[in-house]
Amino acid sequence: MPLSLSPARVFAELVPPPVGTNATENDSPGVAKGTPAFLQPPGREVHVSGTAELSAGPDRAKVTIRLRSKKAEASAARSSVTRRLDYIAQTARQRGGISEENVTITKNFSRTDNAYKMEAEVCITFSNFEKMQDVCNFLVEKLDSSVIISPPHFYHTVETIDNLRRQVCLAAIGSAQQKAQEVCQLFGQSLGKPLLIKEDEMKEWEGHLENHITCPSDSLSLQQRLQNSIINVSSRMFAVFEIKGEKKRKHAALLNMN
Repeated sequence: MPLSLSPARVFAELVPPPVGTNATENDSPGVAKGTPAFLQPPGREVHVSGTAELSAGPDRAKVTIRLRSKKAEASAARSSVTRRLDYIAQTARQRGGISEENVTITKNFSRTDNAYKMEAEVCITFSNFEKMQDVCNFLVEKLDSSVIISPPHFYHTVETIDNLRRQVCLAAIGSAQQKAQEVCQLFGQSLGKPLLIKEDEMKEWEGHLENHITCPSDSLSLQQRLQNSIINVSSRMFAVFEIKGEKKRKHAALLNMN
């Protein structure tokens, strides 16, 4: 599912640095190196707070298939379950392109009321949701009530979440820098290098708040489950940029021409 970017909100403030802050030669043209800070002309900064929000749909789905058999003979119970397990694994491989590492099978064999009971559970992890639906529908059609297929559980891989966090952080910084640039242009100034960048806040939540479904999970449709599984991340970044004076910019341009 594509990422969506909401409009960023920023707060900008033009302020001088604190008293006693050391300036560099580049920040204060014409001031000799080593001049005490209190004798140097005050530098100028723009303080910007920017926010951004991104969202991503799940990239994995886990489906659990349960089957059982109760027979008078142990071999018959095992054979009944084994045949269906082989059929499920073959279907997942051929129709879903699922490799062995994405299939987990657990078995339990017991004896109750003079009969043998064999139970098995198959967990299949899909990255292609269309193939997941095709495999599940095919198994329901062919195996009918002899298997119980649970609704899919959608989730995100660790890599997807980490990538989303990085993207929203960079988006917030980029928006803050753009707004700082516009503020400087408004006053006829030139934006300098960043002096400080820090993250003030990051939030994460699942589902779209306006479309979040609170019905029992068993009654949700596939699309509703997908909507509830969307992860949202917001970030608020604080940045401080130096402000280059108009005269300095013109002076640099003349030097470049020469």
